Amino acid sequence: MSGSGTDRSKTLSDLVGPVVILVEPQLGENIGTAARAMGNFGLTRLRLVKPRDGWPNVHAQRAASGADHVLNAVELFDTVEEAVADCTLLYATTARAHDQAKPVMAPDAAASETIAHIKTGATAGILFGRERYGLQNEEVALANRIMTFPVNPGFSSLNLAQAVLLCGYEWFKQATANALPYTMPERSERASQHQMTAFFDNLVAELDKVEFLRPPEKRDTMLVNLRNIFTRMEPSKQDMHTLHGVVMAIAEGRKGPAKGGVLDGEQATRLRALLAEHGGKAKEHESGTVRGLARMLRRNPTDAERILWEHLRADRRFAGQFKRQTPVGRHIPDFVSFPERIAVELVNPDETEVIVADRASRQTWLEERGYRVCAIRADDVTRDIAPELDRLAMLLDSGMPGQG
Repeated sequence: MSGSGTDRSKTLSDLVGPVVILVEPQLGENIGTAARAMGNFGLTRLRLVKPRDGWPNVHAQRAASGADHVLNAVELFDTVEEAVADCTLLYATTARAHDQAKPVMAPDAAASETIAHIKTGATAGILFGRERYGLQNEEVALANRIMTFPVNPGFSSLNLAQAVLLCGYEWFKQATANALPYTMPERSERASQHQMTAFFDNLVAELDKVEFLRPPEKRDTMLVNLRNIFTRMEPSKQDMHTLHGVVMAIAEGRKGPAKGGVLDGEQATRLRALLAEHGGKAKEHESGTVRGLARMLRRNPTDAERILWEHLRADRRFAGQFKRQTPVGRHIPDFVSFPERIAVELVNPDETEVIVADRASRQTWLEERGYRVCAIRADDVTRDIAPELDRLAMLLDSGMPGQG
């Protein structure tokens, strides 16, 4: 975990905090880890009183793990009195009472007082004693307050860096109004009831195929429980598309990816509504979802799509020219000829307003880029496809826009 939270691209905190004063620290490693704790919580002013191994200290630099901005600004003093001379509010950290009549405060209360004091332009400081025996009585006597920590009375000794970290944490938490460095990434919009219903209907249809919802007398209860699982999740639109893809992938895997299936008109309409609702507003990182929905439609054609596709491949007038459910930019028409720049749209019965609006938007987008759009009613294809094929052939020959 060392360094894992350090982001050099981000600006260091510029808050003015209390001065940290280490009295006769013995090991360079302890100075370095204390400086690291200060850096974690925005403290920058470090003063050393007679460090045993001198200064600068290579061991301190190594232990600081990148808190160089703290170590580079270290101030050295020969006596505690000199180190705290400008402090008008001084805390002495100690686990022992020292038999001195001074206010005793926990770090959170001391942090609140420190913030208010510094706002007046004054200087506050926190004294930390030696690793072996802490602060002497004479040094505690210099302080206005005693700061101690709510620790186990039978095992109350903290190492130097731990004590600095606890003080820094309480101060920084209050100085920044408890702000966290990051939050959860923004989710896509919450799924609509239309999306939820379309997904659930598709799920139930697949569960019925494998006779999951049995015995019959428990079916209604099982459906309520299943629906509650998803509504409790409060899924986003992206979640719904992912779940829908999972269900379809399982269904396709069961029958073999090459075989495909046949969607009835109602199923096709629901799936197209999902594609229409998501496709027009898809962000760049969600393009895979749009293509995934198109892939479902491609693998599960309606009767009308299957009939038209077979004729487009077999009829010499069109053979090799058209592709099915292929993206054109961010849009996916039912059939498209890139050489002829023609898009064919199948209009299914009882389409929703969302689908109709999406088709109109897609047609405008395509025509602005030189494509001709031919709308064909699905019912006309299943009833008698010959006139529709003739109309499409005339469109290829004429170069004129095609309307259904």
